[in-house]
Amino acid sequence: MKIYTKKGDTGQTSLLGGTRVEKHHDRIEAYGTVDELNSHIGLIRDLEMDASYKKHLTKIQNDLFTIGSILASDPDKSKVKIPSISEEDIAQMESAIDEWMGTLPEMRSFILPGGHPTVSQIHIARCVCRRAERAANRLKSGVESAAMALKYLNRLSDYLFMLARKMTADLNADEIPWKGMQ
Repeated sequence: MKIYTKKGDTGQTSLLGGTRVEKHHDRIEAYGTVDELNSHIGLIRDLEMDASYKKHLTKIQNDLFTIGSILASDPDKSKVKIPSISEEDIAQMESAIDEWMGTLPEMRSFILPGGHPTVSQIHIARCVCRRAERAANRLKSGVESAAMALKYLNRLSDYLFMLARKMTADLNADEIPWKGMQ
């Protein structure tokens, strides 16, 4: 299989199902942003951290490929069997969040992203995740799998925020509070 088809040279691409759309279409923006997020998470996984975090990040990357497939599908025409995102996938992130919340100091203000290169990269991924969520939300698709993908992205941004806080603690880095509302 060739990597290039030349079919996109005119600024259009195909969704799963064959529908041709402009490359700036909301659906392309949504799954492209999920792909960008997946790359950021791959970079995080390549950084030094506990193997259990890496294992969960690998699972998240697989889930993001599923979400990308859901977003790349023409809901009216695609006959491709796409895997789905489940409540269990979301519950796994919630479980980690709850566990970390029990071990970290209470937040009394917003915190500034940063403190260590690993923490900074996680915050970048969190911001890209929020952008992916906004892009997916613009689709306003009534497809149940798309609604679950949106829920997953919302929870993933929470997970990444808490992972950044957990890594700050693990790395003995400084968590710097925002001083704007004192």
